[in-house]
Amino acid sequence: MLAALLLSSTCEMGPVPEKGHSMAAKAPAFSVGDYVVYPKHGVGRVVELQKEEIAGMQLELYVLRFEKERMTLRVPVNKVESIGMRKLSSDKTLREALDTLKGKPKVKRTMWSRRAQEYEAKINSGDLVSIAEVTRDLFRADDQPEQSYSERQIFEAASSRLARELAAMEKTDEPTALKKILAILNEHAPKYYETAETA
Repeated sequence: MLAALLLSSTCEMGPVPEKGHSMAAKAPAFSVGDYVVYPKHGVGRVVELQKEEIAGMQLELYVLRFEKERMTLRVPVNKVESIGMRKLSSDKTLREALDTLKGKPKVKRTMWSRRAQEYEAKINSGDLVSIAEVTRDLFRADDQPEQSYSERQIFEAASSRLARELAAMEKTDEPTALKKILAILNEHAPKYYETAETA
Protein backbone atom coordinates (compact mmCIF):
# COMPACT_ATOMS: atom_id res chain seq x y z
CA MET A 1 0.00 0.00 0.00
CA LEU A 2 1.31 3.42 -0.97
CA ALA A 3 1.85 5.70 2.00
CA ALA A 4 2.25 9.43 1.46
CA LEU A 5 3.66 11.31 4.42
CA LEU A 6 4.06 15.06 4.78
CA LEU A 7 6.07 16.51 7.63
CA SER A 8 3.71 19.38 8.30
CA SER A 9 3.18 19.71 12.05
CA THR A 10 4.11 22.96 13.75
CA CYS A 11 7.05 21.37 15.57
CA GLU A 12 8.42 19.87 12.35
CA MET A 13 7.95 22.97 10.22
CA GLY A 14 9.63 25.42 12.61
CA PRO A 15 8.73 29.14 12.71
CA VAL A 16 5.71 30.09 10.61
CA PRO A 17 6.42 32.93 8.17
CA GLU A 18 3.99 35.71 7.37
CA LYS A 19 1.19 34.73 5.05
CA GLY A 20 2.25 34.62 1.44
CA HIS A 21 5.95 34.38 2.22
CA SER A 22 8.02 31.47 0.96
CA MET A 23 9.67 29.02 3.36
CA ALA A 24 12.35 28.16 0.79
CA ALA A 25 15.39 30.16 1.84
CA LYS A 26 17.86 28.56 -0.55
CA ALA A 27 18.00 26.44 -3.66
CA PRO A 28 17.34 22.70 -3.28
CA ALA A 29 20.44 20.65 -2.50
CA PHE A 30 19.14 17.59 -4.36
CA SER A 31 17.95 17.07 -7.91
CA VAL A 32 15.36 14.74 -9.40
CA GLY A 33 16.96 11.32 -9.81
CA ASP A 34 19.39 11.72 -6.89
CA TYR A 35 19.67 8.96 -4.32
CA VAL A 36 19.39 10.29 -0.78
CA VAL A 37 19.52 8.80 2.71
CA TYR A 38 16.63 9.59 5.03
CA PRO A 39 17.74 8.50 8.54
CA LYS A 40 14.56 6.65 9.56
CA HIS A 41 13.92 5.00 6.20
CA GLY A 42 17.28 4.51 4.52
CA VAL A 43 17.99 5.01 0.82
CA GLY A 44 15.35 6.65 -1.33
CA ARG A 45 15.30 8.55 -4.59
CA VAL A 46 14.13 12.06 -5.39
CA VAL A 47 11.38 11.57 -7.97
CA GLU A 48 9.91 15.08 -8.04
CA LEU A 49 10.26 18.62 -6.72
CA GLN A 50 6.91 20.17 -5.81
CA LYS A 51 5.71 23.62 -4.87
CA GLU A 52 2.62 23.76 -2.76
CA GLU A 53 0.69 26.34 -0.77
CA ILE A 54 -0.49 25.20 2.65
CA ALA A 55 -2.32 27.63 4.93
CA GLY A 56 -0.89 30.57 3.01
CA MET A 57 2.68 29.26 3.14
CA GLN A 58 4.60 28.52 -0.04
CA LEU A 59 6.42 25.22 0.43
CA GLU A 60 9.04 23.53 -1.71
CA LEU A 61 8.95 19.79 -1.25
CA TYR A 62 11.13 16.87 -2.22
CA VAL A 63 9.09 13.84 -3.20
CA LEU A 64 11.07 10.75 -2.20
CA ARG A 65 10.34 7.21 -3.31
CA PHE A 66 11.40 4.20 -1.22
CA GLU A 67 10.94 1.22 -3.51
CA LYS A 68 11.45 -1.53 -0.96
CA GLU A 69 8.76 -0.16 1.36
CA ARG A 70 6.61 1.01 -1.57
CA MET A 71 6.39 4.33 0.20
CA THR A 72 6.40 7.95 -0.96
CA LEU A 73 7.53 10.68 1.42
CA ARG A 74 7.24 14.43 0.89
CA VAL A 75 9.87 16.46 2.73
CA PRO A 76 9.94 20.26 2.97
CA VAL A 77 13.19 21.60 1.52
CA ASN A 78 13.76 23.80 4.56
CA LYS A 79 13.65 20.78 6.92
CA VAL A 80 16.29 18.69 5.15
CA GLU A 81 19.15 19.72 7.46
CA SER A 82 17.26 19.31 10.73
CA ILE A 83 15.91 15.91 9.65
CA GLY A 84 19.40 14.76 8.71
CA MET A 85 18.61 13.83 5.10
CA ARG A 86 21.86 13.51 3.19
CA LYS A 87 23.49 12.44 -0.03
CA LEU A 88 25.00 8.98 -0.37
CA SER A 89 28.14 8.46 1.68
CA SER A 90 31.57 9.29 0.31
CA ASP A 91 33.87 6.53 -0.94
CA LYS A 92 35.98 7.09 2.18
CA THR A 93 32.99 6.53 4.49
CA LEU A 94 32.00 3.42 2.54
CA ARG A 95 35.50 1.98 2.92
CA GLU A 96 35.37 2.75 6.65
CA ALA A 97 32.02 0.98 6.94
CA LEU A 98 33.30 -2.12 5.11
CA ASP A 99 36.44 -2.12 7.26
CA THR A 100 34.18 -1.94 10.33
CA LEU A 101 32.61 -5.24 9.25
CA LYS A 102 36.06 -6.84 9.49
CA GLY A 103 36.59 -5.78 13.10
CA LYS A 104 35.95 -7.57 16.36
CA PRO A 105 32.28 -7.61 17.41
CA LYS A 106 31.54 -5.54 20.51
CA VAL A 107 28.76 -6.97 22.62
CA LYS A 108 27.96 -5.16 25.84
CA ARG A 109 26.95 -7.20 28.85
CA THR A 110 23.77 -5.24 29.43
CA MET A 111 20.10 -6.14 29.23
CA TRP A 112 18.98 -7.00 25.71
CA SER A 113 16.22 -4.37 25.80
CA ARG A 114 18.80 -1.64 26.38
CA ARG A 115 21.14 -2.97 23.70
CA ALA A 116 18.24 -3.25 21.26
CA GLN A 117 17.41 0.42 21.80
CA GLU A 118 21.04 1.36 21.18
CA TYR A 119 21.16 -0.72 17.99
CA GLU A 120 17.93 0.79 16.69
CA ALA A 121 19.20 4.30 17.46
CA LYS A 122 22.34 3.58 15.43
CA ILE A 123 20.29 2.27 12.51
CA ASN A 124 17.95 5.26 12.56
CA SER A 125 20.87 7.70 12.77
CA GLY A 126 21.49 7.07 9.09
CA ASP A 127 25.25 6.95 9.77
CA LEU A 128 26.74 4.25 7.55
CA VAL A 129 29.57 3.29 9.93
CA SER A 130 27.18 3.00 12.89
CA ILE A 131 24.90 0.76 10.81
CA ALA A 132 27.93 -1.37 9.90
CA GLU A 133 28.75 -1.71 13.62
CA VAL A 134 25.27 -3.11 14.33
CA THR A 135 25.55 -5.48 11.37
CA ARG A 136 28.94 -6.74 12.61
CA ASP A 137 27.93 -7.06 16.27
CA LEU A 138 24.76 -9.07 15.56
CA PHE A 139 26.14 -11.30 12.81
CA ARG A 140 26.13 -15.04 13.47
CA ALA A 141 27.85 -17.54 11.17
CA ASP A 142 26.06 -20.77 10.29
CA ASP A 143 28.07 -22.75 12.85
CA GLN A 144 27.42 -20.29 15.69
CA PRO A 145 24.47 -20.34 18.10
CA GLU A 146 21.33 -18.98 16.46
CA GLN A 147 20.20 -15.42 17.06
CA SER A 148 17.01 -14.74 18.96
CA TYR A 149 14.06 -13.56 16.88
CA SER A 150 14.54 -9.92 17.94
CA GLU A 151 18.30 -10.07 17.31
CA ARG A 152 17.63 -11.46 13.84
CA GLN A 153 15.13 -8.70 13.09
CA ILE A 154 17.57 -5.94 14.05
CA PHE A 155 20.42 -7.62 12.16
CA GLU A 156 18.29 -7.85 9.02
CA ALA A 157 17.23 -4.21 9.35
CA ALA A 158 20.84 -3.06 9.71
CA SER A 159 22.28 -5.27 6.98
CA SER A 160 19.48 -4.24 4.60
CA ARG A 161 20.13 -0.53 5.22
CA LEU A 162 23.84 -1.06 4.65
CA ALA A 163 23.23 -3.13 1.52
CA ARG A 164 20.87 -0.58 -0.03
CA GLU A 165 23.38 2.26 0.30
CA LEU A 166 26.21 0.05 -0.93
CA ALA A 167 24.07 -0.99 -3.91
CA ALA A 168 23.24 2.61 -4.79
CA MET A 169 26.90 3.61 -4.60
CA GLU A 170 28.20 0.64 -6.59
CA LYS A 171 25.28 0.74 -9.04
CA THR A 172 24.17 -2.79 -8.32
CA ASP A 173 21.16 -4.26 -6.47
CA GLU A 174 20.48 -5.01 -2.81
CA PRO A 175 20.86 -8.83 -3.01
CA THR A 176 24.28 -8.47 -4.68
CA ALA A 177 25.40 -5.90 -2.11
CA LEU A 178 24.15 -8.08 0.75
CA LYS A 179 26.17 -11.04 -0.58
CA LYS A 180 29.28 -8.84 -0.49
CA ILE A 181 28.55 -7.82 3.11
CA LEU A 182 27.94 -11.40 4.26
CA ALA A 183 31.09 -12.58 2.48
CA ILE A 184 33.16 -10.05 4.45
CA LEU A 185 31.51 -11.08 7.72
CA ASN A 186 31.93 -14.81 7.05
CA GLU A 187 35.60 -14.28 6.20
CA HIS A 188 36.53 -12.24 9.26
CA ALA A 189 34.13 -13.21 12.05
CA PRO A 190 35.44 -16.79 12.65
CA LYS A 191 38.87 -15.61 13.88
CA TYR A 192 37.20 -13.65 16.65
CA TYR A 193 34.88 -16.31 18.01
CA GLU A 194 37.54 -18.98 17.63
CA THR A 195 39.79 -16.84 19.86
CA ALA A 196 36.95 -16.46 22.34
CA GLU A 197 36.36 -20.21 22.46
CA THR A 198 40.03 -20.97 23.18
CA ALA A 199 40.50 -18.18 25.70
